[in-house]
Amino acid sequence: MKTLLPLLLLVSFSLITAAEKKPNVIFILTDDQGWNDAHFAGHPYVKTPNLDKFASQSTWFRQFYVAATVCSPSRTAFMTSHNPARHFVHGHFADHAANAGREMPDWLDPQVTTLPGLLKTAGYATAHFGKWHLGHGDGAPPPQAYGVDVSKTVNANGDQLGDEKEPYFRAKSTALIVDETIKFIREHKEGPFYANVWTLLPHAPLKPTPEQLKVYENLAPKADDPAFGPWMQKYLAKAKDLKSQMQVFCASLTDLDTQLGRLFAALDEMKLADNTIIFYSSDNGAEDYRIGNASNGGVGNTGPLRARKRSMYEGGIRTFGLLRWPGKVAAGHVDETSVIGGVDFLPTICKLTGVEVPASVKPDGEDVSDIWLGASRARTKPLNWEWLFNVQGPDDGYMPPMLAVRDGDWKLFVSHKGGDAQLYNIPKDAGEEHDVASEHPDVVKSLTEKALTWAAHLPPSPARDRAAASGKPQDNGRPGAKAKAAAKGKTNPAAGDRHAIFKQKDVDHDGKLTLEEYLKNFPDQAEGKRRFPTFDTDHDGVLTEEEFVKAGKR
Repeated sequence: MKTLLPLLLLVSFSLITAAEKKPNVIFILTDDQGWNDAHFAGHPYVKTPNLDKFASQSTWFRQFYVAATVCSPSRTAFMTSHNPARHFVHGHFADHAANAGREMPDWLDPQVTTLPGLLKTAGYATAHFGKWHLGHGDGAPPPQAYGVDVSKTVNANGDQLGDEKEPYFRAKSTALIVDETIKFIREHKEGPFYANVWTLLPHAPLKPTPEQLKVYENLAPKADDPAFGPWMQKYLAKAKDLKSQMQVFCASLTDLDTQLGRLFAALDEMKLADNTIIFYSSDNGAEDYRIGNASNGGVGNTGPLRARKRSMYEGGIRTFGLLRWPGKVAAGHVDETSVIGGVDFLPTICKLTGVEVPASVKPDGEDVSDIWLGASRARTKPLNWEWLFNVQGPDDGYMPPMLAVRDGDWKLFVSHKGGDAQLYNIPKDAGEEHDVASEHPDVVKSLTEKALTWAAHLPPSPARDRAAASGKPQDNGRPGAKAKAAAKGKTNPAAGDRHAIFKQKDVDHDGKLTLEEYLKNFPDQAEGKRRFPTFDTDHDGVLTEEEFVKAGKR
């Protein structure tokens, strides 16, 4: 009996340790994958056996929304739980002239609290493989500045994923990303680990290898296929060469599926699948073939949803929300009712990993871990969007007013002046075909107030001011002389035209900012209080315009 006691104590301790072991987390984020761009989701042509199997093991949240219509702001929200406008990330990060033309910084502020950073402080090994697109070029911080231990990336500084000049680099990029991810997991299989697996595909330009294309050599797609919704059918009917375009697109997606299958198999082989949370989404909706290099990448399937990338209609912001956690999350379940957003990702992952979210973060999202684990409830915070720029296909009804809010079953579009309202009951009308604003004036009034209040609390932005004043998009995609002139001599504008922002904050027009004026509409009050004295170079308790502008160049 005495010899058995130590053994029993050891077994008991092992069980406790195993029960308390923190879950690993893998976040798979594809690029420009439409809401129906998988076989299990209803695409009539693409072969995705690994994603089909993954979906059968997961819960699929069919009302999952990203925070923006394009990549960089969407990624900002996943990383920070903030609406991207809080960081002046109005559009995608490009060259300096284009960024300046959109009143944007050149990269996400590395001082912001990020999910990888929070998990790293809690003992997680963290990695990022694939696309970054949170800032690159001269002076841009590498992913390591944001809490990432190991990275191999494109659209970023630091260690690169491979040689982008190789003819089939993009076609083989998912394999490279998965190779690096598996290597990282093997090195940290004792856990816990967190990995961003952010693919390049199916973002344009697409150029699959001959071997990848062979799978679809006999494909004969039809624009009027009943698997496509009415918006998709009209859109595909205007494609220049639908057969070739769809063959290239499907071949690219199938290889992505093949490579992700290797990742799932590796987790099984290492016996890590049961303790690994995997969340799968896309950064925004399917691309439009009217974009210059996107003739092939632009035939992604939005299913019944209206519009595409760059639009705040459902086809631009509603993406996959697939969640797998064996034994914890229901397998093969389709959740049609829960409304979940990219801004919810940080607080939810932190809750499930036992990591405290600092009060200074002030997430725009909410912890939906209970919904992930099977609870049924309405969200407590509305979801908000803003898009200040052009949309492809405005003549096709893809360009709504510049503000949007989703609250309960309702989704409202409205201008910054509170007019031009459009109202849709999304569960009943996912295609946003029936504007019922005139039938529900009380709902329009309530949601308009919420949208305008939200916009009023965003940090001041000259781009927003111009959009609000003119009611017109602020970017044609090609920064002109004014934008280039604004960019001249600037190395890192922290938030567009800081002279204009200074004047907005200087409410008493005395040429100086008090701490109270500086903190007005500041996204993180505690961080603002920390920064203020470091910018006050003469230590007189106020900021001159020169001090404020120079602070934005640090």
